[in-house]
Amino acid sequence: MANFETIFAPSRATLDIAVLVLPRASILEVASVLDPMRNANRQMRREAFRWRVVTPDGVAAPLTCGIELPASGAFADVAGADLLMVISGYDQAEVATRSLIAALRRMAGRFGVIGGIDAGPWIMARAGLLDGHRATVHWEDLEDFAAAFPAVEVVADRYVRSGNRLTAGGAVPAADMMLHLIGARCGLGVAGQVADSFLYNQYSDATRPQRPGLVPGARDRRLSEALTIMGQAVDAPLPVPRIAAALGVGTRRLEQIFRDGLGMAPAACYLDLRLQAARRMMSDTDHPLLEIALRTGFSDRSSFSRAYRRRFGHAPREARRSRG
Repeated sequence: MANFETIFAPSRATLDIAVLVLPRASILEVASVLDPMRNANRQMRREAFRWRVVTPDGVAAPLTCGIELPASGAFADVAGADLLMVISGYDQAEVATRSLIAALRRMAGRFGVIGGIDAGPWIMARAGLLDGHRATVHWEDLEDFAAAFPAVEVVADRYVRSGNRLTAGGAVPAADMMLHLIGARCGLGVAGQVADSFLYNQYSDATRPQRPGLVPGARDRRLSEALTIMGQAVDAPLPVPRIAAALGVGTRRLEQIFRDGLGMAPAACYLDLRLQAARRMMSDTDHPLLEIALRTGFSDRSSFSRAYRRRFGHAPREARRSRG
C-alpha cells in the first residue's frame, strides 16, 4: 500500500483509490475526482489509477442534481486502498451517521492516505482523523468548521496536503488537487494533457484563495476586487467610500463600475451578499437568528428580519420552519 511519501512521487505502479460518495453530494465533485484519473489512464495507455465507488450502505447514492450514482459496494466491505477519498455535500450531519463515523474511525488504518472533498473534511474531523492537521473545507463553512474542531488548523486554501491527509474546498479545487497528483506521479506533461482535454488551461496551486470574487464576463477587474473585499467583510460591512479608496477610485466611479457590471449600486449589492450569506446559514446551520444577524452585519434581529423579508418575501423564522 502506498503511503503519503510515495503517493505524490513518480511511479509506474497503479494507485488504488476507494471513493466514498455520500447522499446529496454534487455530481461535479464526483466528476472532478474520477474524470481526471480516467483521462490520465487514457493519456498513459495504461492503468495508472484504479478506483471503485462505494457508498455507506452499498446502494446508489442520490446526488443533488437528481441522478443516482451506482456503487460497487458498501464502505464497510472495502478491504483497503492507497487512498480513500470522502465526497460529501449537503446535510453531512444527517447522511454521515454515527455508525459511518465509527466505521471510518475503525477502518482508517486500512488506507495509506485519506482525503475529503467539500463537506468530506467535516466527516473526517468528526471521526478524529484531522486532529493535529492543517485542513480546509468549503468557504461557506470555514468559520463553523474551525469553531467545531479546535484541534484542526483550518486554512482557507483551495486544497491542503497535511501528513497523510488531503482536503479540498469543493469541486474545482478537487480537480486542481487531482491534476497535482497526476503531475506528481505521471509527470507534468501528462497533467497538462489531462487539463487540455477538458479545456482547463489554468489550474491553480493549493494556496490560492477559494473565493477570488471573479464575475464571469466582467470587463472591469475592479468589480471583482470590490466583491472580494465585500465577501471578506460580511460580518462588519465597510462603507462604500472606503472600498472605493482601497481600489484607488472615487465613490462615483465605483458606483458606475457596479451599474455597468451588475446593474445595481455597490451598497445594494453588498446588502444582497450579506442576505445571501444569511440564507445559507438559515438552511445549513442551526445557529440562532440573532447569531446569524450579527454574523452578517446586522446590529439586531429586527433589522435583519426586515431586510430579509424585503429581499426574499418572507421572514427568517418562516424560512427556518419550512426547512424543518
